[in-house]
Amino acid sequence: MTEADYLNDCPNILLLEDDLLLAMDMEDHLLQTGHKIVGPFGRISDAMDAISRNDLAGAIVDLKLQGELSVPVIEMLRELDVPVIICSSHAELPELKSRLRGLPMLPKPWHPQKLNRLVEETFGVSNAA
Repeated sequence: MTEADYLNDCPNILLLEDDLLLAMDMEDHLLQTGHKIVGPFGRISDAMDAISRNDLAGAIVDLKLQGELSVPVIEMLRELDVPVIICSSHAELPELKSRLRGLPMLPKPWHPQKLNRLVEETFGVSNAA
């Protein structure tokens, strides 16, 4: 199998996170575990533009980006039947909890083992590592 074949077989995961260090850390981890990353994006509009142009296995979405809720991204992904994992320290707020019902949560700071488990369970793709 060539490198190009391998990369074509890797599932695309959209990453929306406005904290650059967290985004880079999560991107590195996902790449090491056999995924391709769409992003990472730090702005809602950039993520929404990318959603329609990519075949996504799933998305990991920070709930609050620069003071703006990423609910439009989550709703767009749900309409397209793209599974979503919410990565946030705000997801347990009562006013948001009901809107996010049924979505898996990855609390910050995130842990690699929990991320691996959620990616496998939510996106139906296994980790290569």
